[in-house]
Amino acid sequence: MMPVKSTMRKVPVHLAIIAGCVVMIYPLLWMVGSSFKQDDVIFSDPNLFPTSATFTLGHYAEGWAGISGIPFSRFFTNTFLVVALAIAGNLVTCSMAAYAFARLDFKFKSVLFAVMIGTMMLPYHVVIIPQYIIFNSLGWINTYWPLVVPKFLAMDGFFIFLMVQFIRSLPGELDKAAAIDGCGKYQIYWRIILPLALPALVTTTIFTFIWTWNDFFSQLLYLSDVSRYTISLGLRLFLDSTGASKWGAMFAMSTLSLVPVFFIFVFFQKYLIEGITTGSMKG
Repeated sequence: MMPVKSTMRKVPVHLAIIAGCVVMIYPLLWMVGSSFKQDDVIFSDPNLFPTSATFTLGHYAEGWAGISGIPFSRFFTNTFLVVALAIAGNLVTCSMAAYAFARLDFKFKSVLFAVMIGTMMLPYHVVIIPQYIIFNSLGWINTYWPLVVPKFLAMDGFFIFLMVQFIRSLPGELDKAAAIDGCGKYQIYWRIILPLALPALVTTTIFTFIWTWNDFFSQLLYLSDVSRYTISLGLRLFLDSTGASKWGAMFAMSTLSLVPVFFIFVFFQKYLIEGITTGSMKG
């Protein structure tokens, strides 16, 4: 009887979770379904997915052809470029900073670590004005440098903290054994720490990919040339304040823009969970 009672107590919880999932996934399903509907029935057809009479693939062809004379594939290329550089910057510099905080002894280590933690508590909008002034004085406005260079300066404290916790969970005897074999600090970092910290590195890669891919505010702030637009900005071009918005094409390209994020999360979900939980439990 006890297992039955225990199961019955879990039913309301499971139903609440399912209801929450439905609420969260419904807008996504509506967008995907609308991308296959004709423009004149997108907001009038109550069906979640199109019927045979309203089904069309034309929005995907129209959206991929682009807008303002620029094919949408250009926005994909620009986004992949920014994402790739952001990932490379975070992996290299954040892992080096984390290794220093977790394994090395240097002056003001505790103070600097506290300052790094403090930067995580600052809202992005607090520093956006001084950052813009700096990048403007450097002549970097309307370039990708403001979106990429900070990644190569270990500016993302969250990833540093994540890797610090993970590296601290690794046995310190590995460093001592490597030092006895003649390895220096750099060799220990490259040959010992990085291979063992693969889950944390993959977690950093996934989060950097998703956050950079979905970023809109920073890209809107620094990019003004349409040919340099990323996907987030390219989607906005389908909206027209005069009322001639191309909703179907925008929904179609929005659906395509979700595909890379979806597959990355699905294929690397194991490493994502391992990278987050291992550091939190053992750190």
